[in-house]
Amino acid sequence: MMALLVSLLLPLAVLLLTLKVAAHKGTPDVVDVKLKAEHISSVDHSQFEILQQDFETPHDVTAACLSCHTGRDEEIMATAHWKWEREEEIPGRGVVSVGKKNLLNNFCTGANGNNGSCMRCHIGLGWKDKSFDFADNRNIDCLVCHDQTDTYFKQKGQGGMPATAETANSAYQVPDYPYVAQNVGLPKKNNCGICHFYGGGGNNVKHGDLEEALLSCTKEVDVHMAMDGPDMACIDCHTTERHNIMGKLYSVSSANTNRIHCDQCHTTTPHNDKVLDNHFEKVACQTCHIPIYAKANATKLYWDWSSAGLTDDHGNGYSEDDADGNHNYLSIKGNFVWDDHVKPEYYWFNGTVDHYLSSDTITEVPVKINSLFGAYRDSTAKIWPVKVHRGKQIYDTGNNTLISLKLWAAEKGEGAFWKDFDWDTAARLGMEYNNRPYSGNYDFIASEVYWPINHMVSPKEETLSCTECHSRDGRLAQLNDFYLPGRDYNKSVDYAGFGLIFMTLIGIVAHFFGRLVAYFKNR
Repeated sequence: MMALLVSLLLPLAVLLLTLKVAAHKGTPDVVDVKLKAEHISSVDHSQFEILQQDFETPHDVTAACLSCHTGRDEEIMATAHWKWEREEEIPGRGVVSVGKKNLLNNFCTGANGNNGSCMRCHIGLGWKDKSFDFADNRNIDCLVCHDQTDTYFKQKGQGGMPATAETANSAYQVPDYPYVAQNVGLPKKNNCGICHFYGGGGNNVKHGDLEEALLSCTKEVDVHMAMDGPDMACIDCHTTERHNIMGKLYSVSSANTNRIHCDQCHTTTPHNDKVLDNHFEKVACQTCHIPIYAKANATKLYWDWSSAGLTDDHGNGYSEDDADGNHNYLSIKGNFVWDDHVKPEYYWFNGTVDHYLSSDTITEVPVKINSLFGAYRDSTAKIWPVKVHRGKQIYDTGNNTLISLKLWAAEKGEGAFWKDFDWDTAARLGMEYNNRPYSGNYDFIASEVYWPINHMVSPKEETLSCTECHSRDGRLAQLNDFYLPGRDYNKSVDYAGFGLIFMTLIGIVAHFFGRLVAYFKNR
């Protein structure tokens, strides 16, 4: 009888569960968004006489732009894109200045002092050293963000300048300034991507979810930027007012301000399912909708600086690549570990971050270059998918601080590690440039940096299933500060539950037989 009862009830239970899961995968509300890509300019810049001159420098182009676009320079020079730093409050520290200008990382250790190379991604012109004038509006590079011709590029090693007659080569030609200036418009994906896709020395090195594949991808890579989908541009989400671009990069930011949230377009109840929509309170949309990142090309997950500096028999640096063309080893940088289709790690995150500041001493290993704040009992925190980049980098054993390295120089003999492979000289010069003390003693130490994942959103059919989190070996195994149904259990409670189920079944069976007896007796 027990077997008969189970055989009757089990199909019903499976049917109900199937219907519930199907409801979870229900069609979301349609989102009506006006895309910037659909914008048609009412201005033909080719008709402006001031843009038809033979410009000698990009500074002259900027002056011409500002002669009409008055006040735009003041807007730009107030942004973090220009300053590479901002005043933000870090819990427990107060208000500090944080940004690419002064923070360290475990990729190339830091931008300041490596200006010729790193400042190629600054929106200014010619930030080669400390003499760069942030107050001179002619130093703004208007074309790098607004070029529509795909012919304007900043040259490597020139501190953010395009090629000149003296520096031009087969890879970089002097831009046709009148042609570019007459063909400007709203920033496209590749205007943003030229820096945000290639940070850290190559495509997808840093972010893992931002790379050149997004320029022409399918929905499987990203439902928003897909060519066979809405083909959204960066500025469709990263909306801009007075040149202040919405969005946060938490490797160089700290405050829970100026952020983009999915519910700005999708609302807080997009699933047509109460159970799923209730998850929004403690689970970021990205957690379920970005089950993997680095979908097209691999991203760098580990960087060991301690092995850098090896040379061949002729004293020259060399490289070793894997089958996909990713560097396994570079003399100038060390060993790497890459991977694609990576499952994120998961952390509580409330939108605020701590940073290792240049004045800090090392208090833990691995050194946390940044730390995401948040916990279950934090009402503003949610579970978030994160890329963790781990590494081993140089530090000052005497002062117990991370070292700012001088990596780049135009020629050998200037003390840059990438040219001379001399750790001590590169450390001394890098610390000197950044006005930091150096004891003369160094070693290498493990470090971590945390990158919240926001891009490469999957189609709804490929979102996480319930059991990928609600199971004992699921994705959230490391988040143990809260009770998660399906993952957490107590033997006493389980046994009590099984006992109640068993007693209930006995009661049902007894009731069934009682009704049978009563039926036949009454006949």
